Amino acid sequence: MSHSKFELKQLFSSTLGIPSELVTDELAYNADPRWDSTAHLQLVMAIENTFGITLEMDDMLDMSSVAKAAEILKKYGVVWN
Repeated sequence: MSHSKFELKQLFSSTLGIPSELVTDELAYNADPRWDSTAHLQLVMAIENTFGITLEMDDMLDMSSVAKAAEILKKYGVVWN
């Protein structure tokens, strides 16, 4: 199934409580105080539920930015349009 990067950015915005205009590919873990370790776990769960996948532990730990999340999701067959 094809998804838009807007959908991923909205997921980050709603899960982290960050205004959507601040969610860019460069947004990085711990760069914003709202993306802490607890929020990271919530984000992982939201991504898994939204895209119907189960992330491997290495991918959870490697998900250090919005761009990296999009790259990791490709590994699980998520196609960006």
